[in-house]
Amino acid sequence: MTDKPENNKQGAKNIVALLLVGLVAGMVGLSFAAVPLYRIFCQATGYNGTPQRANRGADEVLDRTITVRFDANVDKHLAWSFVPVQNKMDVKIGETALALFKATNNSDHPITGSAIFNVSPEQIGPYFDKIQCFCFTKQTLAPGASREMPVTFFVDPKMVDDDDTKNLTEVTLSYTFYKNDDQPVAAVSQGKSSGS
Repeated sequence: MTDKPENNKQGAKNIVALLLVGLVAGMVGLSFAAVPLYRIFCQATGYNGTPQRANRGADEVLDRTITVRFDANVDKHLAWSFVPVQNKMDVKIGETALALFKATNNSDHPITGSAIFNVSPEQIGPYFDKIQCFCFTKQTLAPGASREMPVTFFVDPKMVDDDDTKNLTEVTLSYTFYKNDDQPVAAVSQGKSSGS
């Protein structure tokens, strides 16, 4: 009869150990999911100046323009040059517009980069909608290759109903490219193309 309480104690210890292993595994899983979940949250809400993602353009175009400035940056660990093809453009609020950025691999080997983005002032984030953007995919460039990367966007007319944004006349769309460590060789663009 003395074996039964010891078996119960060992069974309880095993259950506690399994729960702790499950807790640690869950925490590790959440840590890997934190960045994509945060990105989805920011894109859905416009939090921290993150532009919205849209499947189509606005339903109405206002007879009022806003100046969109473009900013391009490259992390020091990425041997690329990256610039906007145009520094700014005036677009009607609600009008779908296309902007181009150009990236060039200045190294002697293929490099993959990923872009992050934001808009400023930060309160315009919920009203700056991107329909198509290169930032949603990894970009691989062969040595010396260049590529123009399009961004299709619009500024939501609802901005004029918001006291924080109704008087804005200018917004800046900013991108920063970072080196991506997992480099898919099959996706390397060949040659020195100026468009892709």
